Amino acid sequence: MTVPPQFPDQKQYAAFLFDMDGTILSSKAAAERVWGHWAERHGLDPVRFLPTMHGKRGVDTIRQLGLPGIDPVLEADKITQAEIDDVDGVVAIPGAVSFLAALPPDRWAIVTSSTKALALRRLDAAGLPVPRFMVTGDDVTIGKPNPQCYILGAEVLGVRPAECLVFEDVEAGVQAGEAAGAGVMVITAAGHKHDFGNRPSIDDYTTISPAIRGDGLMIVRRPQIIG
Repeated sequence: MTVPPQFPDQKQYAAFLFDMDGTILSSKAAAERVWGHWAERHGLDPVRFLPTMHGKRGVDTIRQLGLPGIDPVLEADKITQAEIDDVDGVVAIPGAVSFLAALPPDRWAIVTSSTKALALRRLDAAGLPVPRFMVTGDDVTIGKPNPQCYILGAEVLGVRPAECLVFEDVEAGVQAGEAAGAGVMVITAAGHKHDFGNRPSIDDYTTISPAIRGDGLMIVRRPQIIG
């Protein structure tokens, strides 16, 4: 794998903020099953629609469609319950368990567009820890790509967004992290077809490890390539 030249292995951060779906766990197949069935019932082409719904709150996705006679809140609640019921194939992104375990509990948070109930269900299915701090779609008034979620994530950890590194996998999340003023690391394991330009990216967490300095600041390290 080619690592972009600006890979932040020398930059220091006070905290890490992780998106959930596609970033620390893989739920793409389950989510697309549920949303695909919903799209078909409402006359949408799943092939064209599904790439547009990742990384956003369900209510925002539905509201933006402007479908006549549809209550976005009611439909989003139905979809959330269907997603809670279907966690088949939800697994941790390789290396995520050990990477998170190496972090101080008060220096990282999950910042997800999922509801809290769905987030807890998927974390359990993937065998990932429930963090001390978590911001979900229930906690914000407007979802990604608006930066509100990452600003709040930094706030609950007691740091500034500019002191944080955000881990994301989709365009809406990357935009939210950057708009908040944070650094962004793109995780590509989910295989989304986005062009993230020359932003730093990794396939999964098997190629990096965290290092905590004596002053508490954290660094992302990658193995040195020899030869």
